Amino acid sequence: MVDVLVTNGPMLIGIAAAFGFLMAWGIGANDVANAMGTSVGSNAITIKQAIIIAMIFEFAGAFLAGGEVTSTIRNGIIDAAYFTDVPEYLVFGMIGSLLAAGIWLVVASALGWPVSTTHSIIGAIIGFAAVGVSADSVEWGKVVGIVGSWVITPAISGFIAFTIFQSVQKLIFNTDDPLANAKRYVPFYMALAGFVMSLVTVTKGLKHVGLHFSTLEAYMLAGAVAFSVGMFGKVAIARLKMSDKADRQTQFGNVEKVFAILMVVTACCMAFAHGSNDVANAIGPLAAVVSVVNSGGEIGSKAVLEWWILPLGAVGIVLGLAIFGQRVMQTIGKNITHLTPSRGFAAELAAASTVVIASGTGLPISTTQTLVGAVLGVGMARGIAAINIGVVRNIVVSWVVTLPAGAGLSIVFFYMIKGIFS
Repeated sequence: MVDVLVTNGPMLIGIAAAFGFLMAWGIGANDVANAMGTSVGSNAITIKQAIIIAMIFEFAGAFLAGGEVTSTIRNGIIDAAYFTDVPEYLVFGMIGSLLAAGIWLVVASALGWPVSTTHSIIGAIIGFAAVGVSADSVEWGKVVGIVGSWVITPAISGFIAFTIFQSVQKLIFNTDDPLANAKRYVPFYMALAGFVMSLVTVTKGLKHVGLHFSTLEAYMLAGAVAFSVGMFGKVAIARLKMSDKADRQTQFGNVEKVFAILMVVTACCMAFAHGSNDVANAIGPLAAVVSVVNSGGEIGSKAVLEWWILPLGAVGIVLGLAIFGQRVMQTIGKNITHLTPSRGFAAELAAASTVVIASGTGLPISTTQTLVGAVLGVGMARGIAAINIGVVRNIVVSWVVTLPAGAGLSIVFFYMIKGIFS
């Protein structure tokens, strides 16, 4: 049967590349909009600026740190041993999975639902493997972990966001002199943001470029970045022209300006970390197809990336965001709860902290769910009335539907592709 791969090799690779691009486009439309939504929703930056920041940093993250070598089968969800005799099934399945996950992401983005791109592709891969090959080929333990993460991830990030925002309220907004306290404490928040963001970048991003740091080195590096960011923040805030005599409302406005500067920094780091991490959802299956076809049906544990795969993923992500990202940004940034720069900062810092905790403990985590949890946490700090429950309900439903939707579509596409080529 391997002659299917030999005779149709270039065509299969071409189809996989097209669907991989669609998937990357969906990731841009849906997931990147999450990373930028808080910054846009809190009016720290405009949509245009968000798209420019995301273009630069997502592209840099995906291109520089998206991985020289991508594991053939994402997160070890399926057992490659079942495909040794039928490598073409793995090729058909991965192509079907890319199309299935890509379509689901485009539909979700059109409806303004922030869903998980990681779970979309994992659902698709589970679907074709369980039905098309063998239910035993799926590592069901991993699937249980993913379903568990739906509750755990938003809970952790929500709790952290709640705590950060409460501390901002107590130390700055609820004091007699908010502006003086902002000047005093914001550099510490900036240092904390620098610490968490550099940890995300070091642990998630740089290891793909071939820079490997031990845990101690990573923490020391992050500590150094935190110190410099804090000092820079102190100098920058001291230079802001603000009148201390102003009434409280004006002072609050000035404090928010300080946080708005911070939001731009966190947005850049989130975009870089996201690009480096999630581009694999699009290029992992594509790399698997290319490697199996080029090796004449041999399934290695690692797929060496062809030169054109990473740029394809990076360009797809940027275009998806630019053309189609507004709706999900609207949902995250405006529709769940009213965000100001200080609230948005608390949410984004909490989301980044959760990513650090999760990558340290190996939890399969979705950037989307982390951020939605964090925005909810900030809303809760202002009381349940501050949250739009209807929007939250739709989001949770869309999360639950994502795995089965990806699985169902990929089963259909798997049999169609198998029928065409066999």
